[in-house]
Amino acid sequence: MKLALAQLDIGEGAVETNRRRAVEAIETAADRGADLVGLPELWNVGFFAFDRYRELAEPLDGPTLSMIRETASSRDVGVMAGSIVEDLAASDGDGPADDGLANTTVLFDRDGNRLATYRKRHLFGYESEDFDLLVPGETFGVGEFEGFTIGLSTCYDLRFPELYRELADRDVTLALVPSAWPYPRVEHWKTLSRARAVENLFYVATINGAAEFDAATLLGRSTVYDPWGTEIASSGDQPTLVLADIDPNRVNEVRDAFPALVDRRD
Repeated sequence: MKLALAQLDIGEGAVETNRRRAVEAIETAADRGADLVGLPELWNVGFFAFDRYRELAEPLDGPTLSMIRETASSRDVGVMAGSIVEDLAASDGDGPADDGLANTTVLFDRDGNRLATYRKRHLFGYESEDFDLLVPGETFGVGEFEGFTIGLSTCYDLRFPELYRELADRDVTLALVPSAWPYPRVEHWKTLSRARAVENLFYVATINGAAEFDAATLLGRSTVYDPWGTEIASSGDQPTLVLADIDPNRVNEVRDAFPALVDRRD
């Protein structure tokens, strides 16, 4: 399977421009043979646009995800639609609360069908308004696509290895991590992402933005790690498209060669 990571330039609060950039990235990826495209965290509003979250929140069938779903269908490509600020009261009722806002990721298949939905479980408390504005998720997002069992997580989740061990227990073979990871924590970004691949012996793909906000600058460096933790494709900090060929059989090959998960003790 050819995986594409769309490292987008994100305008703070510039929803229409951000939507256009995302659609163009998906279309370019499809033209380059991608089977699945991943977008960053809160790419339509910008992670640091805290004062506009309520204004720009949408339900799951709102204009942003509808546009992504239609693009997936028209271009015959799967899309992990990054994340949006979800208006839980206006959505379909399967969220962690009847109202409020969530940081929500959706995985679509080639026909635009929703395969998995995930609300960010670990809200970022460091110089952030996540705790004040968002409701944490309570469930896992796992879906099947092109021979992979895909698990969804979001940015700060990378610091909580128990989440990824739960995904491994759910037979996940590819973890997709839309993110809005800023400078200066470059080494944290690289080390944590690689560690999640190494300890669970599955693919990890991190999809970051490439943007400068008043509050922070995103560091880019979207990367695909194989089940050994080897970096097989990556980027710098500018807007780009990262492409990687990945194989679901590779996960079993690595786990057979180095069966560390079998040696776990509760």
